[in-house]
Amino acid sequence: MTNFATLTRMRIQLTLRNKMFLFFSVIMPFGFFFLYAGVIAKGIPRGVRYFLGPVMALTVMGSFWGLSAALVMFREQGILRRFHVTPVTPSDMLASSIVANYVLTLPTVLMEFLLARTVFHVTHFGDLFSAFLLITIGTVSFASMGLVVASVTNTMQETQVINQLIWLPLIFLSGATVPLVSLPQVVKHVGLFLPATYLVTGLQSAIFTAAAPWGPDILLALCSLAVWALLTFFLSAQLFRWEPESKIPRRAKLLAAATAIPFLLLGIWGNKTNRTLSQAQAMFDSFNAPSKPDAPSGNAH
Repeated sequence: MTNFATLTRMRIQLTLRNKMFLFFSVIMPFGFFFLYAGVIAKGIPRGVRYFLGPVMALTVMGSFWGLSAALVMFREQGILRRFHVTPVTPSDMLASSIVANYVLTLPTVLMEFLLARTVFHVTHFGDLFSAFLLITIGTVSFASMGLVVASVTNTMQETQVINQLIWLPLIFLSGATVPLVSLPQVVKHVGLFLPATYLVTGLQSAIFTAAAPWGPDILLALCSLAVWALLTFFLSAQLFRWEPESKIPRRAKLLAAATAIPFLLLGIWGNKTNRTLSQAQAMFDSFNAPSKPDAPSGNAH
């Protein structure tokens, strides 16, 4: 445990030197926060609370970009080779990366809550326990996706291309930047195949409607993201490479794509039942309803 703590501390120190991580985990989340809260929600506490879910989701998702780029950079610069001569396993290195990523992401999330309260006067935040669970499991799952990307790419340039191809659908088709119900009908149904959609709607349910963690909507998001995290972490451990000269098997990228199977099945189910879209529509209708005092509900914290 002492060795793992030391490794995690070193990963935090190395990550803090990565400009890409600082952009996607600090600068970008605060930029979206003030855009949504100050401009779109016009500083109205109830509107800020509605958009806080997407803002938190963007903060959680942004961590995968910096994490994947950092690992590839460490491999190219020979930093991982130095760890390889120590009694550190690939699982140790990857798990410490996730923990370090979580430790660095959590202060940004807490600061967003604090700013919402002090600057925009939001007096309550729904069910904070549900939000905390989603933020934790979401951070682990998207960080694990970043580990898979780092495992199947060979250069920083290739990593950035794949990250871009993943990032754009995640933020534009999931309701993270534009409310899901405002998207074209076809895009809505495509969004149900993305893990980001369930993180966004889950966090909105927790913060805006105070949904409990054992409620069906929160439970669906938690379980789907947890299963995805296990699959992606296991695959990244199998494909992990210490040396930049090591090559991955040709089937590796197919295996990486296979980790999306849970959300393929979930998307089919979601399009058949229309449950997630109905949930998003209900929250959007409530947001657009005549303003009410921003008072805590019975199960809010």
